[in-house]
Amino acid sequence: MTHSLSNAWNRAAALLERWVALDLVLLVSRVGIAAVFWYSGRTKVDGLLSVSDGAVSLFRTEYRLPVLDPVFAAHAAAYAEHLFPLLLVLGLFTRFATLSLLGMTLVIQIFVYPDAWPTHLSWAAPLLLLVARGAGRASVDRLLGLR
Repeated sequence: MTHSLSNAWNRAAALLERWVALDLVLLVSRVGIAAVFWYSGRTKVDGLLSVSDGAVSLFRTEYRLPVLDPVFAAHAAAYAEHLFPLLLVLGLFTRFATLSLLGMTLVIQIFVYPDAWPTHLSWAAPLLLLVARGAGRASVDRLLGLR
């Protein structure tokens, strides 16, 4: 009975592996994590890309980072949270964009919200997948022959 149950389980798993292709998982990971950072970036700007006074104020008070000037940090974060998600959606320089966002996540975890590790771990999971596997077939990286 156990052998037939494991065989049925393995057949079902193989069927799911064929239905849910890795390229689809990579695409969904790129778009999903890009949205998290994009929407965070949108909260830091007025209009297209004008960093808001509120964002600078947050970097002076709540988001205090060692060594970095709050004005510089607010601008760097706002621009990064727009550029890197755009690159991820396109699948362009995916590993670079992913490592950049993973670095931001690490900084946020260590210096800003150390108790928010479950949230940051949920961000790290798709980012680590993209670092390990790249953008997949539906990407500009693939069109350009970049791994």
